[in-house]
Amino acid sequence: MKNRKLLQTTIAGSLPKPSWLAPPGQLWAPWLLEGKRLEEGKRDAVRLAVRDQEHAGIDIVCDGEQTRRHFVTGYLEHLDGIDFEHLVTMRIRRRYDAKVPQVVGRVTRPRPVHSDDLRLLRAETDHPIKFTLPGPMTIVDTLQNAYYKDRPQLAMAFAKILNREARELEKLGADVIQFDEPAFNVYMDEVRTWGIDALETAAEGLKCKSAVHICYGYGIKANNDWKKTLGARWRQYEETFPVIAKSGIDQVSLECHHSHVPMELIGLLKGKDVLVGAIDVASQKIETPAEVASTIRKALKYVPAERLYPCTNCGMVPLPREIALGKMRALAAGAAIVRGELAKRRAR
Repeated sequence: MKNRKLLQTTIAGSLPKPSWLAPPGQLWAPWLLEGKRLEEGKRDAVRLAVRDQEHAGIDIVCDGEQTRRHFVTGYLEHLDGIDFEHLVTMRIRRRYDAKVPQVVGRVTRPRPVHSDDLRLLRAETDHPIKFTLPGPMTIVDTLQNAYYKDRPQLAMAFAKILNREARELEKLGADVIQFDEPAFNVYMDEVRTWGIDALETAAEGLKCKSAVHICYGYGIKANNDWKKTLGARWRQYEETFPVIAKSGIDQVSLECHHSHVPMELIGLLKGKDVLVGAIDVASQKIETPAEVASTIRKALKYVPAERLYPCTNCGMVPLPREIALGKMRALAAGAAIVRGELAKRRAR
């Protein structure tokens, strides 16, 4: 571990899908293929996502969530107890309405969901690999509960299902299991009372790295409009980071570049690996390596280099593919600049 490469780069999770698989620039985009052609197309898209990350210089790669229409419902559609036929309109994350499925019975997982996806990812690369799963709190905020007593009880049911999934993915070769919890900076009181318990249940017993991704959302209009209401300094993490710091989760992923999150807040995550968002996914402007390096240098004031992983602010599925690829290249190049600076400093 002493010789481990510093400032290993990774992405938050999603990448744009090829235009022959799904319409570009959309969340919940419908598949353009069917049957066996769809399954083959998903596998080919994963291979492309892996190659794009490798060629861009990303160190810890993922499948780009190419086999899922959405980071939450792409998992839920494989479970029993959820009605996808009678969708209801519900406010998500307290800021936009969406048509969502309903929990109408006890939620169960009849079979592993992502084992084949992990096997394919592991076979396609020699790099360390990360696999992303939706977090329990974010799941319950993305569907209508018409069966369980309350949100905490439903979240714990999902947490136990996710834990079985995560342990299976670890056995198949995952180096990092990341749970996506954008709801963690919306329901701060609930994070303390039941959200962190559900998250730790989902990650219980994992020997690989466990991570949680918290963010202010994709670069879509509803999220961007909401961000304008948050003021000049986004301090929501000040309430949740101390709770996460006391948890058993190993890594925390968050946005920094072009956000209004005060960089000093990451100092509240002492003892955790920090996946510092150095790429703005809400803009189609490709960062320069110098801009990425500047964000990393600022983060290094609060997190030791051994615990810092340059990352993207959030998923990049709504972006054009060429923009996402350019941003990944900038991320890798910026990390290389600072890595070189650190090497020179330590050689003195």
